[in-house]
Order: sequence, then C-alpha cells, then structure tokens
Amino acid sequence: MNPSTPPIVLIHGVLGFGEEAGKYPEWDEDHPIHFAAHSAGAQVVRVLQQMLADKTFKGLANTSGNWVASLTSLCGALNGSTKAYIMGMKPEDWRHVKPVSVLQICCLGIILYDWLDMSWMKSYYHFGFDHFNISRRKIGVRGLVDCLLGNAGPFASGDWVLPDITISGSIHTNSQLTTFPNTFYFSYPAKLTKRVRGFIVPTSIPEMNPWFFFEVFLMSLWRYPTDLPPPYEGDEDWWDNDGVLNTISMTHPILPNEHPHQLVADELNLQPRLGIWYYKIMEAYHSQFLTNAGTEGNQFSQLSDTVFKRCRQLVIKKSSAMVLQNEDD
Repeated sequence: MNPSTPPIVLIHGVLGFGEEAGKYPEWDEDHPIHFAAHSAGAQVVRVLQQMLADKTFKGLANTSGNWVASLTSLCGALNGSTKAYIMGMKPEDWRHVKPVSVLQICCLGIILYDWLDMSWMKSYYHFGFDHFNISRRKIGVRGLVDCLLGNAGPFASGDWVLPDITISGSIHTNSQLTTFPNTFYFSYPAKLTKRVRGFIVPTSIPEMNPWFFFEVFLMSLWRYPTDLPPPYEGDEDWWDNDGVLNTISMTHPILPNEHPHQLVADELNLQPRLGIWYYKIMEAYHSQFLTNAGTEGNQFSQLSDTVFKRCRQLVIKKSSAMVLQNEDD
C-alpha cells in the first residue's frame, strides 16, 4: 500500500470491531480512510464517523470525524424505506413487527435457522446473530420457544437492521448524525420507475428479474396509513424506488433536517466541496451495484472505476485542509 494514499474500505451492512490488530493501524486524522458503502452500510459508516467524532471508543482519546476522508453511498439507506412497512414493520411502532406479516414469517425462520446452529448451513449463509447466543446447545427447546414468542433473541431487542430501515427509525438515527465539514460525500441513488399519465410504473431494463419488477411496482403503490401522522410531507415523493429503497431516501440525509446537497449533472467536471452531498441518480435496481460491478464495460464497472479514481485523487494535507489533487501533479 502506498503510504501517501489512504485505503478505500467497502461496507455492506454491519461493521464489527474486535480485539485483534487492525489492517490499517496508521488510521488517524492524518491518515484518514475513504469509505464506499452499499445500502444499510452507508448509515453504518455515518454512525461510525459520528462515534469517532464523539470519541466513543474506549482507549482512543484522539478520534474525530476527520478520520473519514470521504463517503461514497451506493443506494444508501439514508432516510429509511417504505419497503420496511410493506414487509411488516409497524408504522405506528417502528421497533416491532406486525404479528401477521411476511416479515414475521422470515423472523421465525431465522430464529429456527440460528437455533439449529448447523455448521454446514452457516457456511452457506450466516445472519450474524451469534452474539445473541440462541444456539440449541445453549438455550435448548425452552429458549427456542421464548425466542419464537418474541420474549428473547435478536428480534426482541430491536438490535437488527429492519427497525433502522424504517423511516421513523432513520429519523431517530439521523437526528444524532452530522454531515462533517472536512469530509467529501458522494451518493448514487437508484431509480427504476417512470411516470405515465400521472402514475408511477416500473421501468423495464435488460436482464431484469421479474421479481424485481414486482417489488418496484409494490413500492410505487405505498400509501402511509391515513390514521397516523406521516413522517414526511407527501407519499408521492416516495413512490420512485429501486425495488428496495425509495429514490428520495438515497440522495442525501433529508429527515428530520435536510443536509447540504447538490444534484450532479456533469460528473466529469465536478469540483466537489467539503461537507456537501453530491448525488447522481442511476437507472438500476438495488442489488445491481454489487452483482454487476464486475462485468466489464457496463455502467456499474464504470462507476466503480470512477469511485476508486476519485478516492485516489482526494488527499489530506497535514493541516487537515482537504483539496482535490490531480494524480498527474
């Protein structure tokens, strides 16, 4: 690794911490890191940056928000998603799941999956709930029943992703987060809808799975319950989506307070300033940023090249003043 070039860290979902030595022990304000994050990973990085600014980490007294050089959000869940409610989260109580819903069935299945604790199953897919200690070897049948009834386990704690992905949950999180003045922010929201005679309909793109088409259509029909005060001004702004997240949610932090932002029309000639969310909307469904990034020549591989090139160009002077530097200089 070139010591003058800060590393780029890719984040999707949960970011964990351990006791072992880190991969980049030089990390500090003079050696910051670039983050590229997908989906819920964008909020994870924002929470991490806030924790660094608040000096939350025991034994690290000199942390600050300046430890993050830049954040590139790829379909980032910056303001939550109406999909969480469609799946089964309660609009009136964002921490809990409706007793009769698709999500409740998924939760019960996940509990049983983790309780069985079969190594061959977890080698195929791991939900990351080991710290709840719900293995059959530890809690037995009685513990399983307790988890299934919602009295114990990950879904009783509220410490899992779906509550944070609700709009109300995101408002709760965003109220504690800052857009930092010495960090560059870039965002790539996705949109797979169009307006036809006043209606929002899915856009068909090559190689699109019919299931994604259905998910996009389902989200475009969402209406917040009329008997509850909505967390936003109007449903219509939230109809455009990528099948998982609402497009408006991915642009920049909006709720409860809108952060500085700018729509990018000409990315090639962009001269970014610190502390502003620059966003460019792309036609794609949510997971394409991950599944198609390795396919040479498409917009996602080109985006990857753009992100990595830009991160290499962003440097930090020892005075902590950040500038955009041409690699050829």
